[in-house]
Amino acid sequence: MERKLIIGTRGSDLALWQANFVKDRLAEHNIAAELKIIKTQGDRILNLSFDKLEGKGFFTKELEEELLAGTIDLAVHSHKDLPTENPPGLIIAAVSEREDPSELMLILKDCVDVRQKLSLKFGAIVGTSSNRRKAQSLAHRPDFDIKDLRGNVPTRIQKLRDEKYDAIMIAKAGVARLGLDLSEFHVEEVTPIEIVPAPAQGVLAIQVRENDRELFDALQVLHHPEVAEQLAVERSVLKLFGGGCHLPLGCYCRKDDGMFQVFTSKADDGDEFPDRLFLQSATTDGLAEKVVSMFDKNRKLPQSVFITRELSNQSYFRKALEKHGIRIDARSLIRTVPVITKLAPHVLADADWIFFSSKNAIEYFFELNPQLPPNVKFGVIGAGSEEALRLKGHFTSYTGGGIDTSEVAAAFAQLANGKKVVFPGAEESMRSIQHGLSPDTKIVDLPVYETILEEDVEGSGADVLVFTSPSNVEAYFQQNLLEPNQKVIAIGKSTGKKFDEMGAKYILPFSPDEVGLAEAVFGCSI
Repeated sequence: MERKLIIGTRGSDLALWQANFVKDRLAEHNIAAELKIIKTQGDRILNLSFDKLEGKGFFTKELEEELLAGTIDLAVHSHKDLPTENPPGLIIAAVSEREDPSELMLILKDCVDVRQKLSLKFGAIVGTSSNRRKAQSLAHRPDFDIKDLRGNVPTRIQKLRDEKYDAIMIAKAGVARLGLDLSEFHVEEVTPIEIVPAPAQGVLAIQVRENDRELFDALQVLHHPEVAEQLAVERSVLKLFGGGCHLPLGCYCRKDDGMFQVFTSKADDGDEFPDRLFLQSATTDGLAEKVVSMFDKNRKLPQSVFITRELSNQSYFRKALEKHGIRIDARSLIRTVPVITKLAPHVLADADWIFFSSKNAIEYFFELNPQLPPNVKFGVIGAGSEEALRLKGHFTSYTGGGIDTSEVAAAFAQLANGKKVVFPGAEESMRSIQHGLSPDTKIVDLPVYETILEEDVEGSGADVLVFTSPSNVEAYFQQNLLEPNQKVIAIGKSTGKKFDEMGAKYILPFSPDEVGLAEAVFGCSI
């Protein structure tokens, strides 16, 4: 291409980084370009939150107008800022690779409380301009005082530095692109599974005039079709919900082992507890439509749920179900008792890792008042165990996600092979993680509790039965049978194996925690 292109961009540090990124990639293919800075409505009006601004495209409309007028050749956008429909005459020619779509919670160091979810003190003032972040954050931490936060990334961080907030939540992608030094803050990374990101978060979109076929073709060297395929699901969900920047909607699609996985969080406003859904499909055909159909207010959800675990009033699972008037029968069918009262010093001596497969293991281990080796690292399975460890004042160096313990074991093995690993756990542990470690790893099994099955367990006529351990399955089916049309949710594959032995069908949630269980129940129809 012989003509010199004009790239339209906003003037913020992040927007300029993004435009220069595209300019540099074009230069690598011998295409010259220069930047033109354009101010948008979102840049001019900083005293209102997004839900108070009128219309859509707060950060894109003026760029699109200049593109249509021919004063620029292409516009570079944060893809999540774009409305779901292009103005007539414009198209997206290319999308970038996706930066990590996680969120960052930046916390003033004197406001940190590692024993709390998200590492933030009780009642903290949190800044965010996003109803999506607000709804999902309050679902985990209803004590937060959420305050509006506007401005570009450096401006937001300066407001935190000025102590106008105790913490702020921003996209990791923007911080990574600008290479900002955050060492003065405590930085808590929040994965896209914990707080579902905005559709297309972390991706750049390059927009051109539809009739400029020469430029469209030239830009294909920057295009990532696999990213576009996943974004099409996310943005179709957004379009079908009729939402914009103000809608508390998170949607994240990724491809894993040949399957498309879609995580969705939606509320009607930022103060409402959001509904969460996880769906998996071998194809994207009709996937967005299926996601949206599951949020239909006329869909018949279960009326009652039985779960083999006591639930506090503040339980995420309880709040997610009670929002829809679902009755809950929550009772554990097992008892646990300690098997040791004192820990021999040599057990933990020189340990590199301590790995917990359950919250019970954490509780009974720390009741022993262990003398921890210096620099020992902790590994756990699931967000629930990670949170339990936080309550003891410790962070994990490895958290195994998902429900397949063999995959968790393989990932942990990459960190722990050849080391000394102590496994506090049940007396008759299945040792799933241990089996995945290499022969040169020193494995120390440390039984700290045993499980006793309750007798004379009363059955449940609930629409959905949720089983949280293999032992609970054994206890329930000593005397009870599944009733017709009852649906079963098993917290993980080891629990699911019990139903395999019975020849019974069951649902596996994505993650073995209360969020995953709530997603699975919300995905059930009766």
